[in-house]
Amino acid sequence: MSTSSLKSTILGFPRMGSDRQLKKLVEGYWAGKITETELADGSKKLRAEHWELQRSYGLTEVPAGDFSYYDHVLDTAYAVGVVPERYQALDKENGLQAYFAMARGLQNKSIGVDVPSLEMKKWFDTNYHFMVPEIADDQQFSLHSSKIVDEYKEAKALGYNARPVILGPVTLLALSKSAKDSISKPLDHLSKLIPVYVQILNQLADAGAEWVQVDEPVLALDLDAAVYQPAFEQVYGEFAKVAGLKYLLTSYFDRLGDNLSWAAALPVNGIHLDLVRGSSDIDAALDTIPEDKVISVGLVNGRNIWKANLGKQLAVLNKVVSARSTAAPVWVSSSCSLLHSPHSLKPETGHLDQETLGWLSFAEEKIEEVVVLAAAAVDRSRVEEQLQSNAAKVLSRQQSERITRPAVQQRLAALDKTFYSRQASFTERQQVQRASLKLPLFPTTTIGSFPQTAEVRKARAQFRKGALSASEYQEFLDAETRKCIEWQDEAGLDVLVHGEFERTDMVEFFGEHLEGFVFTKKGWVQSYGSRCVKPPVIFGDVSRPKAMTVDVARFAQACSPNKPVKGMLTGPVTILQWSFVRDDQPRSQTAGQIALAIRDEVVDLEAAGIKVIQVDEPAIREGLPLRKTDYEAYLKWSVDVFRLATTGVKNETQIHSHFCYSDFNEIFTAIKGLDADVITIENSKSDLKLLGALEAHGYAAEIGPGLYDIHSPRVPSVEEMAARFAALQKYVPAENLWANPDCGLKTRGWAEVKEALVNLVAVARDARTQHA
Repeated sequence: MSTSSLKSTILGFPRMGSDRQLKKLVEGYWAGKITETELADGSKKLRAEHWELQRSYGLTEVPAGDFSYYDHVLDTAYAVGVVPERYQALDKENGLQAYFAMARGLQNKSIGVDVPSLEMKKWFDTNYHFMVPEIADDQQFSLHSSKIVDEYKEAKALGYNARPVILGPVTLLALSKSAKDSISKPLDHLSKLIPVYVQILNQLADAGAEWVQVDEPVLALDLDAAVYQPAFEQVYGEFAKVAGLKYLLTSYFDRLGDNLSWAAALPVNGIHLDLVRGSSDIDAALDTIPEDKVISVGLVNGRNIWKANLGKQLAVLNKVVSARSTAAPVWVSSSCSLLHSPHSLKPETGHLDQETLGWLSFAEEKIEEVVVLAAAAVDRSRVEEQLQSNAAKVLSRQQSERITRPAVQQRLAALDKTFYSRQASFTERQQVQRASLKLPLFPTTTIGSFPQTAEVRKARAQFRKGALSASEYQEFLDAETRKCIEWQDEAGLDVLVHGEFERTDMVEFFGEHLEGFVFTKKGWVQSYGSRCVKPPVIFGDVSRPKAMTVDVARFAQACSPNKPVKGMLTGPVTILQWSFVRDDQPRSQTAGQIALAIRDEVVDLEAAGIKVIQVDEPAIREGLPLRKTDYEAYLKWSVDVFRLATTGVKNETQIHSHFCYSDFNEIFTAIKGLDADVITIENSKSDLKLLGALEAHGYAAEIGPGLYDIHSPRVPSVEEMAARFAALQKYVPAENLWANPDCGLKTRGWAEVKEALVNLVAVARDARTQHA
């Protein structure tokens, strides 16, 4: 092919801004500190900054429409009129108010509004959460928002060569769920949805768009071709009738696999390949994708932070270029949207050591990598210096003595099967634990964290700046912990927690106490809505130099002489999933190293007198591969590392774990295999879908399905939670059922937390009375 036709682009850019400006704007709007106009103006300024940044590095084309106040799936659903009935009155008054009610719920007693949010789930196998659209039997679609067209026009007016980005209709419906009591499946409504998309596309064509990026990541899943091939053919057959537009069909996060043959035949103008996670597609793609279609090659990893091996990826690019005819265009791109990467490495200069800094690449640097690859395929001499610099830094990481710790690897290799089993069966352990803990029927607890107030954050900031001494900061934390435990006791909770006021994040905290991790200054990534996380970076072998939580747990238990206080740990799979992980050894090996570190902590907590220890694994479903042929291997090692972390204790010690915001049916057998004594599991946002899993698979151990959604500021009534709890009692024996929220309370305010937990305790007490 002619290399002059190479285009450099990315599939999307992080929304939050270099200093989380969007978070501050959105939360300011929620708090009533700024107006809707000020929110819109601030967001417009942020988008312009992002487009200018991308152009400054030399991208041929920038994406437009990848911005969102909360979530791009919610944006798309709202744009095509998928507004469930409970939000429609709000929508007539104020569209943005309805949008955020769908995202967060809304409780305003003064105007008589009390609506829960939509269900939340993980976006494929990432830690990003999306809002699940609800499709009713009588669903009507309509053009309800001009967001994507407006943002394209905005970019064009500023002089940028922009490509609109939209979530495709098949993926939108595949990720949706049927509204309550509906019998139709979301995909049944595809024919009614297509005309609304066509309206949007016609508007984009009228606005001057040439290419439209249509994201259909459902193509990375195992699809029933008899269902999905006709659906895709119907959609893109209609799209092809829109005059003047070309379509880049994108999928990412895994290989296209069996879907490639028919996807390549669709009437689109280009196909994007994720050649980072779907590298096995390359030969079949070169044989299958017609010569008149663009191949967009995703060569720079949008999901991890390691510097791309440009020499290796250039070889892949050259293979694609040489295999195409002179008329067949090739684009160079990120593997997926850079939404999953931090914004820029620039703030890390002076924070990270120079060696580590040289190993990393955030969103801004990934743009440069894309541009260098495209330039190198045209004329390597133009970017030889950048290629040589990259090669040196890649080699530096490969050869660094900081990476490998022989003692850690030897300990993991020496394990035998005794490290993966408790001393006795669950039935035996349950009797011993009941005698020891003396808990009432329907025990109440929380998941771990309590509100991180402005005072907590201020004290932490002062400590880090040196304005508070270590002893002064510890006194503050002790006081907060004592108050938290005393309030829980007064409220009537049965198993208490210390509140986690010393922790910024449930993964970052442990990484800070383990060898093999480094931490960024501003490596923020969006998790959901305005919530951002700063994942640790696992660069080498992991070990625990000393106890991490024992002193805090011992103090907390001393504050509660009559009730147990849980030791709170994060599990090995979640620490792995919510970190940026080294890519030079199998993830299972890194997880095993983390598990040994957590095992040591569990044993030390037990020795310190802690009778209940929770090892959270909210990310275990998230880590499940997208392709079913890969399930078995993952579930085997993920269960093994949890058991490795938790089986070093006596029968009397009660092991808890927590899971949230995923579809658990596919992994429920694995959850049973963890052999935890008690699990707490998200339930309230998902219309009690957990009941189906319990009915299908059974669960013999103790379980606490969440009674209310903590990601919403609304406070559930006693009646609402009681109805949910009553439904659960039909599937779970009373002696095995716990009462608890869906998740930790870190992001909530104390007033709503207290009211909600008082209601929860009332539900459990009423249930005891009724059961008696």
